[in-house]
Amino acid sequence: MTIKTVKDLQMGLAEGQFSSVEITREYLDKIKQVNPQLNAFIHTTEDQALTQAEDADNLIAKGKSQPLTGIPMAHKDIFCTDGIATTCGSRMLQNFIAPYNATVIEKFNAQHAVMLGKTNMDEFAMGSSNENSYFGAAKNPWDTGCVPGGSSGGSAVAVAANLTPAATGTDTGGSIRQPAAFCGITGLKPTYGRVSRYGMIAYASSLDQGGPMARTAEDCAILLEAMAGFDRRDSTSMQQEVPNYQAELNHELAGLKMGLPKEYFAEGLNPEVARGIDEAITEYQKLGVEVKDISLPNSKIAIPAYYVVAMAECSSNLSRFDGVRFGHRCDNPIDLEDLYKRSRAEGFGDEVKRRIMIGAYTLSAGYYDAFYLKAQKLRRLISQDFTQAFDEVDLIAGPTTPDVAFKIGDKTDDPVSMYLQDIYTISVNLAGLPAISIPAGFVNNKPVGLQLIGNYFSESRLLNAAYQFQQHTDWHQQSAEVQA
Repeated sequence: MTIKTVKDLQMGLAEGQFSSVEITREYLDKIKQVNPQLNAFIHTTEDQALTQAEDADNLIAKGKSQPLTGIPMAHKDIFCTDGIATTCGSRMLQNFIAPYNATVIEKFNAQHAVMLGKTNMDEFAMGSSNENSYFGAAKNPWDTGCVPGGSSGGSAVAVAANLTPAATGTDTGGSIRQPAAFCGITGLKPTYGRVSRYGMIAYASSLDQGGPMARTAEDCAILLEAMAGFDRRDSTSMQQEVPNYQAELNHELAGLKMGLPKEYFAEGLNPEVARGIDEAITEYQKLGVEVKDISLPNSKIAIPAYYVVAMAECSSNLSRFDGVRFGHRCDNPIDLEDLYKRSRAEGFGDEVKRRIMIGAYTLSAGYYDAFYLKAQKLRRLISQDFTQAFDEVDLIAGPTTPDVAFKIGDKTDDPVSMYLQDIYTISVNLAGLPAISIPAGFVNNKPVGLQLIGNYFSESRLLNAAYQFQQHTDWHQQSAEVQA
């Protein structure tokens, strides 16, 4: 199957080279052939997809198409979809049929995009490897013995393996960017509040943000333009005008100032990954970018601060899953207390239980000030580091992850080692900033990701910088084809 970007499909549909039904069938057939090896999709929506594709073809024929009309795509199974199972990768919601659409889904439906299905993920978005899914781990198409990253691992695998041209993801501490890096695709985490969280099942409400995953920065620009915008149903949604991201892609980069944090190139970074990042920075210098060494001194405290905040918020958000109103319910409870205890014990996996318990502890009387309040103060210091850095530079660059994809099972018994996989991404979420991961080479045939971080609502600049890099390199064009 020929690799096609969203932009390619837009042009092909507009020129009548193929119909939406034809390309939708092609993707659905590829999913049937390859998904058993990769486990990227929890479930597909074949009948709905073909119906949507037929409707899209009719609109195109009448000249009433929009940018994403007829374009197939997949959605992380954390976005509520009306009448379709939304599991969040958990036994707790294994049979939950959402009664409404998330705002992100509404926006794609309004443009008559085609939904191929829902993608695999770490349970309730808690993980960095996709091994925490109740439905089994997704497999990295570059090496099926390795993890694809998480929590949006299924979306990353689906794009990298050419099962879909694009997919949605969510990013709480790196969950779009880290799997994008491990799978060799482009993934954008927008500014907090840029994309509505309504209907996106919450993990940590002050950190979660939805965003696009695709092969190219150009495709991410197309998708973000559809996803972004104010939503009155989301109290954290920002009233900011949505730019024409595609129109901003072609600006030259000469004179752009790029900061390299010394903390991102210190101990713990694989030297081969560092070499790939250095080569990418050199490519930017050829494009006229001015590179400057900077410091983010509080980045070393990002992981403890993040996990206190995130676990506290997850403990609060997941209290709603009690076996009473919706979700898994244990059989034959003795009384209400037994119903609560067994429903939650059976419905949640080990990692989710770990985070709920730690979160409850940090919020408990006598420990709130010592842990949660202190973590919020550290969060402010991390944000101030970025504010000071952006007084000197336009963008910040560095590795997305300290190493390439690791073997499935290597870190499951060492949660701290697993958490350290997000060491370069977590600060961005604590500060609420936008960031993008783009392919920047390979180490032992496994992709390396370059992370670009921007100031608030600077997605246009990030996409422009990523697009120009991809115009002069071909890492994003490399294919991870998996045979049936």
